[in-house]
Amino acid sequence: MPKCSKSEKIEDALLWECPVGEILPNPSDYKSSLIALTAHNWLFRISATTGKVLEKIYLASYCKFRYLSWDTPQEVIAVKSAQNKGTVLARQAGIQQPVLLYLAVFHVLPFSLIGILEINKKIFGNVTDATLSHGILIVMYSSGLVRLYSFQAITEQFMQQKLDLGCACRWGGTAGTVGEAPFGIPCNIKITDTPPLLFEVSSLENAFQIGGHPWHYIITPNKKKQKGVFHICALKDNSLAKNGIQEMECCSLESDWIYFHPDASGRIIHVGPNQVKVLKLNEVENDSAQHQISEDFVILANREKNKNENLPTVTASGRVVKKNVNLLDDDPEQETFKIVDYEDELDLLSVVAVTQIDAEGKAHLDFHCNEYGTLLKSIPLVESWDVTYSHEVYFDRDLVLHIEQKPSRVFSCYVYQMVCDPGEEETTNRSCEKE
Repeated sequence: MPKCSKSEKIEDALLWECPVGEILPNPSDYKSSLIALTAHNWLFRISATTGKVLEKIYLASYCKFRYLSWDTPQEVIAVKSAQNKGTVLARQAGIQQPVLLYLAVFHVLPFSLIGILEINKKIFGNVTDATLSHGILIVMYSSGLVRLYSFQAITEQFMQQKLDLGCACRWGGTAGTVGEAPFGIPCNIKITDTPPLLFEVSSLENAFQIGGHPWHYIITPNKKKQKGVFHICALKDNSLAKNGIQEMECCSLESDWIYFHPDASGRIIHVGPNQVKVLKLNEVENDSAQHQISEDFVILANREKNKNENLPTVTASGRVVKKNVNLLDDDPEQETFKIVDYEDELDLLSVVAVTQIDAEGKAHLDFHCNEYGTLLKSIPLVESWDVTYSHEVYFDRDLVLHIEQKPSRVFSCYVYQMVCDPGEEETTNRSCEKE
């Protein structure tokens, strides 16, 4: 069984588990697995319980793969390459690289190859980025235009040769084994003509979300003054939902954000510095053709009004100085929401709230009922939270991970495990730091 080198740098990772009742071809397919992408284009499938490498796949040498994404509804993993900008000499000479990036796509259960797709500017035009979601290839342009194509239709029309991991293959005069170094995986999906367009829309900074029942999408009108304004529209006819313009009345340095709820309920989560709105999409009464947006519940930050805020200041001479204080909604001295996530197995919303106390920031992780928004439990994080650093918090069943990136690429990882005793609940904390 292959082993992971200690010097191998992990670029990105995902976790999956086998569903109950599935019959899979290999015993290792039943193990909960961590998919890890290394800096040298290796894809590892690692047992989440033992850390043993179950599978090791070499992707390719013709590009640098960097990002992992999980298209959950399709049980598909997409590995995206860094964008191909060409060499400095080529750019100076005005030579444009036709291939912007590559997408390597795999089925999860069982783990198998679909193929590697290239995004070519000769076919799609002046593309700035592309991604895969809900079985749809989403292509983005610098103008704010977003175009959608069926990934299944693309594979059926443009797959040059079906490839299987571990099987011998001859490609371009070279023979090797698919997924083994140095042969890797050839780019076997090459689009030679513009595929049928499913949908297109223009949005500020390519911000585009799709979901809901029936299908709706969320965009920001493609004008800078509209930043922070979200339109929720029906996919079938582009009609704006009733109450479909959502704008959070907040004054903050960081923008609020919005997305369709990951629980596939068709709801929408809108997060601001001091509130989390969960919105629902319903049919308009007496008009099943139109839909409306309404609040399901709201989670508010715990803030107390500063008692000294409106007190006048009196100078030594007795002159009264009036203070005009306008705090930002994400002022660090007030409790501010930083991260909102959803744990599907426990059906909980997790919310990270941070408050800067003197020179030290303190954070706590709150668990809310996903159906009603009721606060169920609050866990204070032991470590301090510096708002100037980059933070990520992951919650999966009984484990909470807090990853903090400090200057000079120093990472700290704090691991919390929740333990339920007959008489009480408690959390334990372990931390590790690496450079």
